[in-house]
Formats: sequence, C-alpha cells, structure tokens
Amino acid sequence: MRLSGATPYKWEIPNIVINRKISPKLKTARAIAVRALNQLDKKLGYAGIILDKLLPQTEEKQRATDLVLGSIRNRPALDMIITKLADCPIERIPAKPLNIIRVGTYELIYSPQTPEYSIVNEAVENAKAVAGKKQTAFVNAVLRQITRHLRNRQIPLSQADTQKIIPQTFVTGCEFDTDILPNPKDSLADYLSAAFSLPNWLIKSWLNEYGKESARQICFACNRRPSIYIRPNILKTTAQKLLENLRTENIDAEIASFVIPAKAGIQKDRVTDDSMIRIKSPKAVTELPYFDKGWFTIQDITAALPVQLLQPKPDWTILDLCSAPGTKTTQLAELSGDKAKIIATDIDGKRLIKVKENLARLGVKNVTVVEYEKLPENSKFDAVLLDVPCSNTGVLAKRPEVRLRITPKTVTKLAKTQAELLEYAASVIKPKGKICYSTCSIQRAENGDVIKTFIKKHSGFSLEEEKMSLPSTETFDFDGGYTAILVKK
Repeated sequence: MRLSGATPYKWEIPNIVINRKISPKLKTARAIAVRALNQLDKKLGYAGIILDKLLPQTEEKQRATDLVLGSIRNRPALDMIITKLADCPIERIPAKPLNIIRVGTYELIYSPQTPEYSIVNEAVENAKAVAGKKQTAFVNAVLRQITRHLRNRQIPLSQADTQKIIPQTFVTGCEFDTDILPNPKDSLADYLSAAFSLPNWLIKSWLNEYGKESARQICFACNRRPSIYIRPNILKTTAQKLLENLRTENIDAEIASFVIPAKAGIQKDRVTDDSMIRIKSPKAVTELPYFDKGWFTIQDITAALPVQLLQPKPDWTILDLCSAPGTKTTQLAELSGDKAKIIATDIDGKRLIKVKENLARLGVKNVTVVEYEKLPENSKFDAVLLDVPCSNTGVLAKRPEVRLRITPKTVTKLAKTQAELLEYAASVIKPKGKICYSTCSIQRAENGDVIKTFIKKHSGFSLEEEKMSLPSTETFDFDGGYTAILVKK
C-alpha cells in the first residue's frame, strides 16, 4: 500500500518570450522541451522530475517549463489538430519528429505572441539535429500546413464560432478557418473533452456532480498557467516583512487574501490566511531571495486549507501519516509554534529525506521523522493528518500528465486505499482527538463518499467540518481539493 502524499512537481512560471541569444554550450527552451517530452514518453519519470534534471542546460528555464507542461496539458488537442489539419494520424509520425511537431503546434496555438516564422524555423532546426532530411522536411510541411488554417491566433472567445476556436484562457482562443471541435449542442461532454484535453469520462462525472457551468469553469482552471504562492514561515518572519524584503530585491509579489465560497451542507465560508503571498516575477522559486534562509515554503492556497482547518494546538501529539515531501508537516509545526510533538512518516522511505531537508531549511525542531515500519506501537495521538494519495483531479494544471493516465478504475482503487488509511488513523486517535482527511481530488468517490461510508461504519466519530474547493481561474487562482475534520467522541 502506498501512503505517500502528492508527488512533487515543479511550479510553473507564466509564459515569456525571451529574445536574447543562448550560449552555444546551452540549449534553447524548445530543444529542452522536446528532450523532456521524449523522456516522459519513455516513462522515465514525472514531468517535474525530468525538468529538474534538464533545466540547468538552458538559460530559458521558465519558458522551457511552460513548453513542457503546456504541451503535456494540451496533448490530446494538439494531436487532434495535427491529425485533422495535416491529415497525418499521430501513430504514423516517427518518434523522433513527433514531439518537435507537438511543441511547435502548442506554440502556434497557445503562444500567440511568438512569431510563426520563429516557431517553424526552430522546429526545423531541431529536426535537423535529431533526424534525417526526409523527417526534417516532414516537420516543416506539417507545421506550415497548420499555419495555413490559422485565421486569428488570439481572439475573444465571444467573437468566434465555438467549433472553430481552441480556448487559450477564460476569455481568448485561437481561431481556425475550419471546424476543429465537436458541436457542444450535440454533446457538451465531447466538446469540453476535446477543447480542454480531458478524459471524456471525467468531464461527464463533473457535469453530473457539479452541473454545466461549474464543469466548464473547472475545465478552464485545469488548463490555466497556475500562479505561484508561498507560505511565509511564521517561526522566522511575517507575511508583511517577507513581502517588503522580496520587493527590495525587485521581486514582484502581493498578499493573497480572499474567500473560497462554501458549496452546500455543513460547509462554511472561510477567509483564507492572508499570510499567503503570490509571486508574480518570472523567476525560479528556489532562486528567490530568502528561500535558503527558510523564510517560506511553496504551497497552493487550497493545499494550505487542511492544516488551517485542523488548527493544531501546541500541546498536541500529532501523526502526519503521509508526510512527504513535508509541506503540511512544516505547516503543522509553524501553526503550533513548533511546540506540538509531531511524528512524520511515509511509506516511501526515500521521500522522507525530502521531509528532513525541508525541516532543516525552515528551522523546525519539534518534528520526529520515523520510517513507516518503525512507527511506535500502541501510540495514541491528539490528531492525525491524513493527506491521502489520490487521483489529483484538483491539480491537473500543475500535474498535466495525470490526465493522460487516469482511469475510472484508478479512482476506484484509490478510494479503497483511502478507506484503509482512514481505518488506520481511527485506530490510533485519542478520545476527542481529530482526524484531518484531505485530498487534492474533486471526485466525490474519493471525498464525501469515503467519509460518509466511514461515519456510517464508525458511530463513535462525527463530522466537524467539510470543505470542497473547486479549481478556480479567479484573480487569485487556486487548485481544487477536499478536507474533512472528523472528531472521535
């Protein structure tokens, strides 16, 4: 059984065109993007992990990140366009030029500020470096055929035929001279699936659970370029002090404070902790001033909610059962003034190394990292943080490859694992203790259904609070996720 929490992914920076020359010893963003996609196709790791290894080879780190994540996020749409407009089924394209064509097509559609000639010309140069003349000519022909069908690379969605425009953002899209997408009047699920490169079965589940408008909003949020948020380490600084220091280093940042609205039932409107800061400067987060000093941690607004709802107390003994990489572990310590006794564990022992690194960087002292097999027997806790492994359907903007792999069977299997973990948490909680159950999924089967089944089986527990956040494209955008606070009577 895998207890590990979310796999770490590299946070994305907004797309930026860089016109400066690259050192001959370094690679262009497009070349790095193609290499990363090739490795991903060979199942050599996750996109973020692959990028961590390849990005040092280029000066265009932010742009390379956008090309990789954007090409993965929109792959079904890219493949559909290549097949339709170039009359070339993806399975017939040789492996070497395939991702070169995908990256070029992605830029033509989703990066309207980048000139067409630049996109096509460098794609051809990249093809020359890895393929023969015939395949190079093929890359050139496919991309030029796509450009012939481009009517307007950026136009308000309201001004174009729905079937002829691929959405780029909530308000703009790329318009073609022919129908590209299914008619939404015939099947909204088919249209949304094709327009946003999301599995059809997943779209149908959202339509069923949340309705047409919310499902459409979720689709846009899943394809956004997500903002970067940092959580100030209140053991060392304050939000205002950190903000002022970042600005003295010419880092554009702002305090993010807003309300994530309640949906229904027992959920309540809650104002999120205004200590979160949004970083607007195009710079790798680990290169930001004060990162090495441990003044902040990268964390999304929604991901910060579970520990905020739990409200850990200084005199508690807490078990963080799926702690890697330690983001919520350190948040538990910070909100309890580093006085609560916290035990952090994870079934993936290698990832506990990352937990220890984050504890050291942030200066957290009162957390003990324990291998899962060596957890003390018969221990009882005031609280258990259970950030369970999940389908990641609330964070598809940051983990784009998930949409290429997830199936209904995956969700069913995960729900079973989540229920087993919840049973374990219940066995180690003290009377009047709390279990904080959280996911980065927006599937009912992994969230409300798991909790309802648990409470029905365990009359000694009650649901104190429940929170579902759907991914959003608001000014302060955020991911989706679910939290339930259970109390032992």
